[in-house]
Amino acid sequence: MLADPSVKYRSFTPPALPDRQWPNRSIRQAPIWMSTDLRDGNQALFEPMDAARKLRLFRRLCAIGFKEIEVAFPSASHTDFDFVRSLIEQQLIPHDVSIEVLSHAREPLLRRTVAALQGAGRAIVHIVNPTSAQFRDLVLSMSRRQVLDMAVDAVRLVRELTAAQAQTEWRLQYSLEAFTATEAEFALEVCDAVSAAWDATPDNKIILNLPASVETATPNLFADQIEWMHRRIARRDSVILSIHPHNDRGTAVAAAELALMAGAERVEGCLFGNGERTGNVDLVTLAMNLYTQGVAPGLDFSDIDAVVCDYQACTGLNVPPRQPYAGDLVFTAFSGSHQDAIKKGLAAQQPGTVWNVPYLPFDPADVGRSYDALIRINSQSGKGGVAHLLEARYGMVLPRRMQMEFSRAVQDTADRHGGEIAPESLWQLFSQCYLNTDKPLRYRHHELYETAQGQGIRLSVNLDGNPREIDAVGNGPLDAALHALSGIGFAATVRSFEQRSLAPSSVAGNAAACAFVELASVSSGNIRYGVGIDANIVTASLRALCSALNRLATSVQRQTTHPDIVPLPAKVSAA
Repeated sequence: MLADPSVKYRSFTPPALPDRQWPNRSIRQAPIWMSTDLRDGNQALFEPMDAARKLRLFRRLCAIGFKEIEVAFPSASHTDFDFVRSLIEQQLIPHDVSIEVLSHAREPLLRRTVAALQGAGRAIVHIVNPTSAQFRDLVLSMSRRQVLDMAVDAVRLVRELTAAQAQTEWRLQYSLEAFTATEAEFALEVCDAVSAAWDATPDNKIILNLPASVETATPNLFADQIEWMHRRIARRDSVILSIHPHNDRGTAVAAAELALMAGAERVEGCLFGNGERTGNVDLVTLAMNLYTQGVAPGLDFSDIDAVVCDYQACTGLNVPPRQPYAGDLVFTAFSGSHQDAIKKGLAAQQPGTVWNVPYLPFDPADVGRSYDALIRINSQSGKGGVAHLLEARYGMVLPRRMQMEFSRAVQDTADRHGGEIAPESLWQLFSQCYLNTDKPLRYRHHELYETAQGQGIRLSVNLDGNPREIDAVGNGPLDAALHALSGIGFAATVRSFEQRSLAPSSVAGNAAACAFVELASVSSGNIRYGVGIDANIVTASLRALCSALNRLATSVQRQTTHPDIVPLPAKVSAA
């Protein structure tokens, strides 16, 4: 039994903001993005990345379009220090990318941090120190005044150290660790003091980072905190207001979006939400959320599978199959009703128009995914999904009533065997049901001729393995063939007939024609489809006729040799 939460936990109280403005705003442009995959994300790994993997991920982040990348905590280890030096000395940093490094607000650490950046083209020194009462009392044993002095002294030292390296374009970032748990008035006092110590101007802005080091409240309360600061910070035109949301409550993406509405201009996070505990805000989801609302994110995820591949190889972490935008199954529908809606939506979608497909909030092609994997088949799937997969993968467009017929066979198979039916297995089942039906009747060849009464056909078939030659006249090849076959006991009427072209493929070979015949048995009333594929449309039609008759012959329990074969006088000659 859980403890009484009202006794054990205290609800969060935000600063008073009765005239909040953020609920009436929307996000109109992308924020400044800062990836901390190589620092915050790396320190959260069970096995931190070595230099080779860090470099691979750094290159991927640059390719995505990040212009600010936190690469290390150089004062914490030789490994991190050496990685920063290798990036600079080997000239591996694109000219328009600023590398960022973290340091606590202590003099020896700051000196080593700035030394690590010597020779960099663009660099951001990131100072962090705790400011919340919890940290002041339990971790630092310091007063507010002491914490404030620590922050100001650190900024002044960095200003002095960086001034001695004028060849580098320097910026300063200051983070209030546990900002969300810091008293609002004190957080404002610290921010204004460090801005003054840096002498921030519109041409020399300071980055003030307000992290939800631990997510402790609903996203709307975080937005209130950000707007409260946004409206009160001194030198606002000289400040870049940044956020660093963590995901302890599972709402980091929502918190980031509302904070951007509340005045934040910059977001720090990781690919796919990597980071301590439940992770940082997921920058992929956040960026793609903007994209699907018509806002250019400035980050390129057009080949999401390549991003996933590098991320998994470098971090050793997996991207879950239901991860927004990137998971293997996020564009996949198993439900029959979903599949039907997607199939119809894709059929109606016109190039160059607003995306409008049910159950797909955006076009999978935008992240490099094909439509082949949208619909996958299991016991929950319906006719729409089965039909879409056959059409998308094999070019086989089924008549609507046939979709219903075949989907029952698919569902029976899925129920018996469990799990998913792969496209190859689906085609195998389709072939088994419709194309490889040669008992009791198998088409061999035919010859057409013209008579005064209509179209004549000489049809050669095997009946129960025995060759037979039959002959009849009708109003066309299919009608003539059906008359001929009725003479050897196959009595059925045609309910529908369709012909479609079939592009040459691995399944069809050189075949160019596909025929669908729907027959009703005269004796039982059963209805079955048959399918025929051939380079010749007449041959395809005759194969489809034989397929349907064979399926009728096995559709009920046999009471005679062939249950749906009506014995009629036959006009046949032995082969």
